[in-house]
Parts: sequence; structure tokens; C-alpha cells
Amino acid sequence: MGAVTEDDESTMPGGSDPAEELFPLLIAVTPSPAERIRLAERLDGIAPLLLVADLDELRRLIAAPQQLPGASSTRAPAAVPGTLLIDSARSTARWRDREVDLTRLEHDLLTCLNTEPVRVWSYAELHRSVWRDEGLRRKADVQSLVKRLRRKLNQLGTGVTIDAVRGVGLRLTDHQRPNVSGA
Repeated sequence: MGAVTEDDESTMPGGSDPAEELFPLLIAVTPSPAERIRLAERLDGIAPLLLVADLDELRRLIAAPQQLPGASSTRAPAAVPGTLLIDSARSTARWRDREVDLTRLEHDLLTCLNTEPVRVWSYAELHRSVWRDEGLRRKADVQSLVKRLRRKLNQLGTGVTIDAVRGVGLRLTDHQRPNVSGA
């Protein structure tokens, strides 16, 4: 690091580099919307506040995309033909030349099912993985989310869908045998 001169415009008065200035940011992680509202009210005006539901959401928000200078930040990863691509950074699902946006819950459900595609997941396991709460295990929540996600997978034209296994739960099924991968 070189010496700082008086005509160096990259320094602030007092001789400190703006890139080295500390920027206070409070980050709160809680799955409860009521708790996030309470924190926002109590911490208002103290410092910039980032409220997230879980660590996965925080990771998606603060992850710096690895790009070459001048590359577009909205460019989707290249899809391998016959592969359902889940883009976590953009919260989208892509099949060939088609793409659909996913809500956080849809993304989390599809990602969960994708971790072990041949496994049958119980409704309680899916509820814990997607909603991250132990108390409420409503089967109707999962069924409603599955219905919306099936519709989006159908819009893509992929053979990948979510099948119900009577009396057990749900699994990701590939009716056309493409590969399923996460990004």
C-alpha cells in the first residue's frame, strides 16, 4: 500500500479510505413474521436492518455471484438439455428454453425433494424442511404448495413432477428420465 498524498481523491478527510469504513448492519434471523415485525419496530433508526426467515434465505441474499466483469447479472445458468435446473440465486426453475419464477416456499420444497429424488418424504418432514416449524404440521399447507408447484412444472413442459405415495408422502418423479440438478 502506497503513501497517501494530499491530492489523492480516493481518501476521505482524515485520511481514511472509504472502502475501509465500517458500515453497521444488523441482521436478524427468525422464522416468525410477528417477531420480524417486532424487531423492525424496536430497532428502527438504530442501523440498517436485514430481516430474514432462515439462514438459507440469508445466504441467498448475501452470496456474491461469481461473474466476469461486464457480464449481465440476470443471465441464467446454462441448462443442459434434458435437465431441470433450479437456480437458487434467482429462485427460478428452468427446463430447456422455458423458465418459471418460484416463491420461497416453492423453491424450498423443490430443493428439498431434489436432495433425494427417489426418497418418499412424509408430510411432516416436508413441513419441517420448508416451513421450518415443529408446531404446525398441516397436510393441507403441503398439498396446496404441491398443487401450485406441479402447475409450474407442467408449464415448463418437463416430465418431472411431484407424485403422492398413498399413506406415506410425496416424492419427486421423473416421467421422462431427465436429470434433475440444483444450481
